[in-house]
Amino acid sequence: MTKGVTGISHDIYHLHMTIFYICCAIGVGVFGAMIYAMLRHRKSQGHKAANFHESVKVELAWTIIPFLILIAMAVPATGTLIKMDDTKDAALTIKITASQWKWHYDYFNKGVGFYSILKTPQKQIDNQQAKDTDYLLEVDKPLVLPVNRKIRFLITSEDVIHSWFIPAFAIQKDANPGFINEAWTRIDKTGVYRGQCAQLCGKGHGFMPIVVKAVSGKEFDSWLKAQQQAKLVAAKSAQAALSKTLSKADLMKEGQNVYLAHCAVCHQPNGMGLQGVFPALKGSKTATGPVHDHIHTVKFGRLGTAMQAFSKQLTDEEIAAAITYERNSWGNNMGDAVQASDVHKVKQ
Repeated sequence: MTKGVTGISHDIYHLHMTIFYICCAIGVGVFGAMIYAMLRHRKSQGHKAANFHESVKVELAWTIIPFLILIAMAVPATGTLIKMDDTKDAALTIKITASQWKWHYDYFNKGVGFYSILKTPQKQIDNQQAKDTDYLLEVDKPLVLPVNRKIRFLITSEDVIHSWFIPAFAIQKDANPGFINEAWTRIDKTGVYRGQCAQLCGKGHGFMPIVVKAVSGKEFDSWLKAQQQAKLVAAKSAQAALSKTLSKADLMKEGQNVYLAHCAVCHQPNGMGLQGVFPALKGSKTATGPVHDHIHTVKFGRLGTAMQAFSKQLTDEEIAAAITYERNSWGNNMGDAVQASDVHKVKQ
């Protein structure tokens, strides 16, 4: 356990060490007495075992002493637990939604939200390229937080149980579908802090990292304004994309990048899926059937399955490119060049 970079992480660290030292003292006392008794009163020294049925004094001692020790440990532990659950008076609230295998961050009342996805290239995962220092611990968009401000987290899940775990913050909260768990932090130092999902959430569990970038309050405010402006620009760009007609080659190139970033973790880079878990796209009814049905599946997902809705995760242009790639790869050869306008027309 490390001291971390938050006040609560320091409290937890010192509580842990206090309890650890108490346990060490108990261990030394108990085992020391046992070893002394065995050596000092062993049979070879002529000692005979005492023969008695009960001792009220001994029974009182072994009841009262542990009780007092537990009380001594409970007092600081209770104080720390109360601090950990005190989420009131937060300067910023962020909703964290987990799904297989990515995180969605929504800054309440700020108009900013985005998905954070593993950035490690597939070639590194396949051992075809040298691994970076932060292998499997890097994302495309880190969670940006200000230092010296109390931040409240609301943590939930869209599918299975996940767990948002940042060791430096001493935060580990389960993300349960249908429930919201709370946590908070106040970061003392700027820097980049990394964590991972701490629940076995499925096949891609090891590919669900968490990266937090802690910046000064002034830098955070500037970043927030830039994100809000970027959202407006993205909306205009998405609208403009509806009137574009991209070539099949351009769609395939962009589609491959989108597929590897968002789809390959389930359906595999070769489109073969995982038997009994995730369906193959190679030769599938979806990828070789009506374009409308394919778009609908990617855009809105399928209830009762692990297939997520990507309408809020990807733009119409990105969905069009991914579908074009899926319909013309691994021998599917459907010849379709799906445009953003085609995706936009399909309604739920």
